[in-house]
Amino acid sequence: MEAKRKIRVGRVVSDKMDKAVVVAVESLRHHPRYKKVIRRVSRYKAHDEDNACRMGDVVRIVETRPLSKEKRWRVAEILLKREVTN
Repeated sequence: MEAKRKIRVGRVVSDKMDKAVVVAVESLRHHPRYKKVIRRVSRYKAHDEDNACRMGDVVRIVETRPLSKEKRWRVAEILLKREVTN
């Protein structure tokens, strides 16, 4: 039986690489002692086969086999395209 793959939703913060993007996933946690809400940002390098993602896009990424030294995720779908402003 195959294990469920992890899924994350985040925003593309860099699209400068070829067939790869950096996705920032934000999570909110409570501090154990002070009970304040802490915002944590994890950055993942994800495979983008068609170079379709642009900075600011909201994407869903899925865990996959190692594709390079740091890429262990791939872009499953683009949920929200950024608005182009000039």
